Amino acid sequence: MAEHNKILLIDDDDRSRRDLEVILGFLGESVVAGNSGGWLASRDSDYTAPARFCLAMVGQCREIGVVELLLELSAWDKGLPVLLLGEGRLVNLDASDSFKNITGELSFPLTYQPLLDALHQAKVFRDNYNRLRDLGGVRDYNMFRSLVGNSGRIQQVRQLMGQVANKEVTVLITGESGTGKEVVARNLHLNSPRSEEPFVPINCGAIPRDLLESELFGHEKGAFTGATSSREGRFELANGGTLFLDEIGDMPLSMQVKLLRVLQERSFERVGGIKTITTDVRIIAATHQNLESMIARGEFRQDLYYRINVFPIDMPPLRDRTGDIPLLLNELISTLENENRGSVRFNSGAIAALKLYHWPGNVRELANLVERMAILHPHGIVGEQDLPPHLRRDVSASPSFVGDQDSGSPLANDKAEVSPDEPSSEDSAELPLDGLDLKEYLANLEKDLINKALDDSRGVVARAADRLHIRRTTLVEKMRKYNLPRKGGDSQEADSEPAPLAVPAAQNGSGTDAGERVAVRQGQGDGGRDGKSAEESPGKRPGKSTQETPEPGTTGDKRQGRGVTS
Repeated sequence: MAEHNKILLIDDDDRSRRDLEVILGFLGESVVAGNSGGWLASRDSDYTAPARFCLAMVGQCREIGVVELLLELSAWDKGLPVLLLGEGRLVNLDASDSFKNITGELSFPLTYQPLLDALHQAKVFRDNYNRLRDLGGVRDYNMFRSLVGNSGRIQQVRQLMGQVANKEVTVLITGESGTGKEVVARNLHLNSPRSEEPFVPINCGAIPRDLLESELFGHEKGAFTGATSSREGRFELANGGTLFLDEIGDMPLSMQVKLLRVLQERSFERVGGIKTITTDVRIIAATHQNLESMIARGEFRQDLYYRINVFPIDMPPLRDRTGDIPLLLNELISTLENENRGSVRFNSGAIAALKLYHWPGNVRELANLVERMAILHPHGIVGEQDLPPHLRRDVSASPSFVGDQDSGSPLANDKAEVSPDEPSSEDSAELPLDGLDLKEYLANLEKDLINKALDDSRGVVARAADRLHIRRTTLVEKMRKYNLPRKGGDSQEADSEPAPLAVPAAQNGSGTDAGERVAVRQGQGDGGRDGKSAEESPGKRPGKSTQETPEPGTTGDKRQGRGVTS
């Protein structure tokens, strides 16, 4: 962070404070450290002015309580984000305004990626607070939590939201399906004077036309068949708060007339009722359709359009802000982890491929992809070859190194096979944005290759070792190290060496039979040792073993051509 974005570190444990200073310094952060009693002795100096800090990290507090310290920080700077160090410290804090700037909690020992995420969230929180303060202020400065991105288009949306959030005007949000229109609507409600009142959404296209009027305005008992009791409509439920009319372009023309009257008169009657009910709601509407084209075709009322289109906000499609994809991935993965639904990481090759995709489903499609990858590659690293075919940059790319692009291994190699004379592709040196554990990665890759070799050899360990160009005993040790199960029906072959008498000689005189190689490793078999076949050795018949059965009372040591008397 820049020099004017310092971190205020408060910890009464001297050793812990020094360690945190070293860690933050290693990350390139500028730190001002102190204890809870004199956390900022020179707070009035220009060097320690509130505007120069982007985050306060609060550790152990012995001189004063945590609540008292948080109140002091809030009085000093209401927009200073606070990060609590230690687990379970948020439990005893209430939801007062003094604690709304707490952006997170980190447990010990600190790990790299959660710390980076916390620092990033604090910076975004601070930036949003400063921007919205300059616009006149809103009640909550946490828009960044659900509206993610730093592109110019999304920054423009945030600016419009900050200008209209605390204004009592109707807002029309347009954009393709899946761009986050409801996210914007909820943030407008949360940052408005109506934030303590209900937010009531209704999808106008998901409700049958003959039931939409009852859903919006309610009905009286006996108003129609099946109306066994009176029921409040969405306008009554949202009274004092915000009513979100999603997909208003799908509303039938007959209902558009009634909605227009409610917006003009601020009153309505239930279905089957005669009592006029007044309502006080703020209307936020959204649609993925082009309402002006619908007006030209006679499918949408022009007077209703001008009534709801007081303050338009257009949500950009994801293909127009692909630079936000890494931030969106981090946010979606964090959501999965917080909900204990798994985790996954994407390397830079996969992210580069995602940036080239046109994303017809926008952010919703990206969220579905993250969930799918978290199931297929739990806690693994997703490469470009692990993505669905339509998301890859080159669908006709070479097969993966392990020979199976759909391998279920969490850390399956995502690099394509290349010829020795050709340079490797740019993905061969790409790493995940948050790095990786090289030892764990190589171990998982080795296990994956061993399993593949065993599958190809139908569980025969000797053949698998031959395919991997290693000794059979080395492969057995690696299988024991990784606790890999025996496969097929040759488990006995993997457990022990064959007896010398059971080793067959080469049938064709080549001396390259697998069984003879085992005998050679045992120091037996003259033909394999000298490079000669059994047929070339005098006194030996082709097709017979080079070993002779030892006579009783002697061992089978034939390396010198004689028995040894026991």
